[in-house]
Amino acid sequence: MKKYAFNEITLMQYIFLNSGIQISVTFLSLPRKLAEQAGTDGWIALLLGWILSLAASLILIQVMKRYPDDTLLDLLTSLSGKWIGRMAAILLTLYFLFFGYEGIVRAILVIKIWVLPQTPNYLIMIILLIPAYLIARNGFTVLGRYGELVILISLWIPFIYLAPIKEAHWLHLLPVLKEGWMPILSALPATIYSFVGFASTFILYPFLRNKRRAALGVVVFNTMSLLTYLFITAACFVYFSPDEISEYNEPVITYLKAIEFRFIERIEILFITFYLFIFSLAWIPAFSISAFCTNWLVGRKDSRGTMLLLCGILVMTTYFFMPSYRQSEEMKSILSKAGLGVEYILPACLLVYIWIHDRFLRRKAL
Repeated sequence: MKKYAFNEITLMQYIFLNSGIQISVTFLSLPRKLAEQAGTDGWIALLLGWILSLAASLILIQVMKRYPDDTLLDLLTSLSGKWIGRMAAILLTLYFLFFGYEGIVRAILVIKIWVLPQTPNYLIMIILLIPAYLIARNGFTVLGRYGELVILISLWIPFIYLAPIKEAHWLHLLPVLKEGWMPILSALPATIYSFVGFASTFILYPFLRNKRRAALGVVVFNTMSLLTYLFITAACFVYFSPDEISEYNEPVITYLKAIEFRFIERIEILFITFYLFIFSLAWIPAFSISAFCTNWLVGRKDSRGTMLLLCGILVMTTYFFMPSYRQSEEMKSILSKAGLGVEYILPACLLVYIWIHDRFLRRKAL
């Protein structure tokens, strides 16, 4: 009998949820980050980041395929003992808590700058956490449906970004590799951050209904993220000049000012309001996974109390301290380095460890 059969998610929900976690708030400043490091060749760094992310994701799937009905925490407990499992639970709890906190802080900063400059930070935090709690308390099945809904209702957005295309200057993209490969390689940290989030597979894999198609899901959601990043980056590169794009913190939002309607004066505010659905895929799944790991650590199944406690701590923390935009950038840099270890290096180490462990058991059996 499946241990987590009560909370299964479909392949489509798995794809949309992971793609949403990767995209979320990241895409707002990505074109600027790439332009600062690699100029208009930054889109090539996205391809390299996609290759690395896809390879790490497939390795992660190979790890989880060995124990399809267990999360990483169950797997490590059975292989190495309960203390290793508990250490992994603490690591993933802190990682996804930090991942979600960085996402919700960035969303609050965007709201403060563009929409509600006079509203206290803790009130915005409360407004964002109320729906987050209502969704996350019901488990991964409801969370998967929410991720599916958010992605489906967002499919019209790329067509809006095509509106100012008549003002585009495609020569900005030429020549390709104008300064060689070194600037492109220097942009890899930014692309690594843009693809982090697939470590959710450590926890979500046993909830996947059809695990045989998990590798297909990994390829699809990583490719969806790549296509989204390529589209929005190319749109900003051909609209802004190579020097101008670095002047805007969120060029994806500034780009919307080129779209004009007679009945709407500032269309970017309307879009930011809608983007909150996409932004929410940064913190709701992350906090849910963090709560799951905490419950696994203390031996509880109901995550409502844990989520409620987490929301209360976040509100109290925001009341006394709110990171600035610069501090948020530093948090992003820290998360990028942590993501490199948790999402890229750890799966490879686990695969090697499991391979050695299995060979040792076979020799011992002989």
